[in-house]
Amino acid sequence: MHLTDAGPWEHSHTFGTDAHTHGERRTRWVVALTLLMMTVEIAAGISFGSMALLADGWHMGTHAAALGIAVFAYAYARRHAADPRYTFGTGKVGALAGFGSAVGLAAVALFVFAESLDRLRAPVTIRFDEAIAVAGVGLAVNLASAFLLRGDHHHGDGTHVHHHDHNLRGAYLHVMADALTSVLAIIALVTGRQLGWTWMDPMMGVVGALVISRWSYGLLRDTSAVLLDAEVPPERRAQIRQAIESDADTRVVDLHVWRVGPSHLAAVISVVSHEPQEPEHYKALVTEFTDLSHVTVEVHRCRSEGSSSNTAG
Repeated sequence: MHLTDAGPWEHSHTFGTDAHTHGERRTRWVVALTLLMMTVEIAAGISFGSMALLADGWHMGTHAAALGIAVFAYAYARRHAADPRYTFGTGKVGALAGFGSAVGLAAVALFVFAESLDRLRAPVTIRFDEAIAVAGVGLAVNLASAFLLRGDHHHGDGTHVHHHDHNLRGAYLHVMADALTSVLAIIALVTGRQLGWTWMDPMMGVVGALVISRWSYGLLRDTSAVLLDAEVPPERRAQIRQAIESDADTRVVDLHVWRVGPSHLAAVISVVSHEPQEPEHYKALVTEFTDLSHVTVEVHRCRSEGSSSNTAG
């Protein structure tokens, strides 16, 4: 039989990645602000002899690159959302960009740590007043950028998994790292000017590097879980299993749940029953989980009563 109209069995695999988002638009603005402030802080750090200020400027440089990757990831995911080469769409592009941002954060932390240790061994003269003024402007720019990138995170309520736009989160953490180094630079410069503790400038660089390293680790952990399909917690899989097995004489023998977009999950469910129903029957049992956007059910009759199966995507 030749089907000319697949009707309700056809569906999209874009999972929300085919449209412009507020995260993409705001990230573009933040890239421009970051590049401008990076130029000012690097020039001021070299001119005024402040390691904390120079470190903040280089932070902004690497973060501008990371933010540029975030913008590219949004555009790439949108342009290729319907590309059939991507089996379940481009939902993981954002997580991949977030992973890259985390690696960038780790590299920045290592660079600042090494440079700060070098300045502890060989201090330089610092022009405190000018450096403090530039650091203050940098902090204002960072806070404005963080406000633009603040994310709307969706939390679990029994039918949802905690959802994050990891691309936006990576960009946000880069901006927050810049804000942290700006604060630490101001503290170091004020203390150095008032108390003569010039060692505080590189010491704050060490503290900032350690904090940024921790942020990097958290982002690496969360994004790698998405990329390796390990993000959905056991409790959520148990809820889906329970919903299916609430149907009399039905057992779930295989269950896979993974993320295909920032707020979308896919599931492959294999069930066995003495009196099997059509796959649509079992799919209806999990409609309460509104973020399950792509569900495939494989149905088997108990072997003792024959061997037949149906599958629906």
